[in-house]
Amino acid sequence: WAPLGNGMLKKIGDVDNDPEFNEKISPLFHVDKIKAPLLIGHGANDPRVKQAEADQIAFSMHEKGIPVEYVLYPDEGHGFARPENRIDFNGRVEQFLAKHLGGRAEEMVEVEGSTARFPLLEGSSNGDTSSE
Repeated sequence: WAPLGNGMLKKIGDVDNDPEFNEKISPLFHVDKIKAPLLIGHGANDPRVKQAEADQIAFSMHEKGIPVEYVLYPDEGHGFARPENRIDFNGRVEQFLAKHLGGRAEEMVEVEGSTARFPLLEGSSNGDTSSE
């Protein structure tokens, strides 16, 4: 992120050093305004978006009864590199869209080798959960 720092500051502002601005733009401070269901797919090793940030929004929405599904891949980073996890998440996206938008979806089958974990179902955000 460091090489992009100045460009990001110009585009979105200094969220790290301006708490008032961060509170104004961060979805975490406006969870009650989220109206649509959200599917979060996150790599626990993401150097840009920390797992704690994904945990915060997912658990906050869940606690407020806002529809959210959270899939955590403990061996992924920013984007899903392992084919098994990409296939798994694509299937989950298909299920999510069919459920919330209508339409068809193939039956979701367990993808051998996928490391998908479900912190909301397990009540844990430590990434050490079992799959469905």
